[in-house]
Formats: sequence, structure tokens, C-alpha cells
Amino acid sequence: MLLKNNSDDKSGEEMRLEQRVAVVTGGASGMGKATVLRFLQEGAQVVIADFNSETGESTLAEFAALGFSDSLRLVKTDVASESDVEAMMSCATDNFGKLDIVFNNAGVGGAIGPLTETTVEAWEYTMDVLAKGVFLGIKHAARIMRAQGHGGAIINTASIAGLSGDAGPLVYSAAKAAVISLTKSSAVELARDKIRVNAICPGFIATPLADGGRPEQTRSAFAKTQPWPEFGSGDHIAGAAMFLASDDSIFVTGEHIVVDGGLTAAGPELSKRFPKSSARDSRVSGVTKGTTGEAPIIQRLDG
Repeated sequence: MLLKNNSDDKSGEEMRLEQRVAVVTGGASGMGKATVLRFLQEGAQVVIADFNSETGESTLAEFAALGFSDSLRLVKTDVASESDVEAMMSCATDNFGKLDIVFNNAGVGGAIGPLTETTVEAWEYTMDVLAKGVFLGIKHAARIMRAQGHGGAIINTASIAGLSGDAGPLVYSAAKAAVISLTKSSAVELARDKIRVNAICPGFIATPLADGGRPEQTRSAFAKTQPWPEFGSGDHIAGAAMFLASDDSIFVTGEHIVVDGGLTAAGPELSKRFPKSSARDSRVSGVTKGTTGEAPIIQRLDG
């Protein structure tokens, strides 16, 4: 990630998000963190909403040291809690006076393992964070944006896992497919209010959520897995989010933009590319909780 204040470099260039206010969920890590920085560099005021207080405070301090303290706020948020989502929206309006952009990005890996061993609890946890969290983000962003009367941009993190089979864990894939459908339906309903709703479908992006504490191995594996010869990073997603947040995409709504280095063009075939992690042959089952700070719940399967 590019960790510098680029505002000085833009002295002769208009910042595309100047006087805009944004909320980014999952904003303290990975794709969300990269997007927060990009939005700040483009002149926005940003609320970081994240479940992990430790990484939240660390990110707040890091970006404040770059000169962004007046443009930045942090609120601990469980995106599956409606009261928390309402509070994060209020953080934006109370501190910065309005709301222009919401990036519903928070995510977890969620349920893993064979379908026949997946518990209802693992299903519900995954769906709560990945699908219900996006629904709540759209709902409460739309209420504020509609009342303001000047439109806005809502961006949702989906995934290539929601576009086809064998592109991700089963429950995760189902949740991301729901996000894509929800994006399209919401875009139609909110169009007359000039509220644009779009989704980003990342491929294999090397982030703390994806690398399992082995960033170098992950980057190398991801780069070899897709047609494009370099691994995907949070900055690549931040670039797509920047386009969808800005007036450059003023006539774009109801779309899902794939950012995957050509992986879906080639065909994901996850079970062939990563046979050891194939759900069918997995010897573990449970639920992972990403960068939330909470421990995964994993059990080994006998046989």
C-alpha cells in the first residue's frame, strides 16, 4: 500500500473527492484500509468503521501521522448489528455534516469445509457479516442520502466467488452472489434519488484476511494462479472504488466490476488451482473470522 500523503502532489490538480464524506467498513485492514487512504488523498473526509479496535486505532494513528487527523474518524462497528450501522452513519453526519459515499466492504472468510459438515451457526455468521451487513449498509446510507437530496454513491464488496461455482467456499460464495443481486435491485430502486449502487468483485487479493500470516507465499501463489503476472493488492481495489465513488462513474449504477487479473476470464477452477483447500477433500470444518480479532472455530474431521 502507498503510505504517503499525496495532497501536496495534487497542487495543480483537482482532488476528485474534495468536500465529500465517506464511510468505509472494514476500513482498518486490507482493501478497506487502502481505500480509506485513497479517499483521503483525493480530498474526502472518512469514517473508518471496523470491528477490530486494535487495528482500527493503529490505522487511525498511522493516517493521522500522514496529516489526515482532521479528516478522519474511527467507530467500532459490527456490520451485522443494525444499531451499530446506524451509529457509524451518524458518526459521519455528526462529525462532517453529511454523507456522500458508503463502501460496504467488511468481510470474513466465514464457513469452511464440506457442505455436509457445515453448521447452521457457521452459515448464519457468514451470511450475517457478508450479506446482512451489506443490506444494512445500503438501507441506512440510502435513508440519509435520500433525505439530503443530492444523491450519493454506495459501493459493495462482492467477489468473483459470487459469479460461478468453484470460485470460493460454498457459504461465502452464496453470500457474495446475494450481494451482487442486492446491488442490482437496490440500484434500480434508488436511481430516481440519484443514488448509485455498484459492486466490486475482487479476485485473489493479497490482504491480511487472505494471506493467513504468510504474505510472501500468498503473493507468489496468487500471481501464478491468474493470467496477469503480478499479485492483486488492496490498491487495485481502492482504484476501482475511487472510480465508483467519483463523478467519473456518474452514469454507472447496478454494475459489478471484476478486478481479478483475468482469473474469471480463464475460469477460476479453485479446486484444481488449490487442491489442498478443496471443500470436497477438506479434513477440517468450521468458521474463520478474518481480521476481526476473534479466533476461528475449526474442528478436524475424522476418517
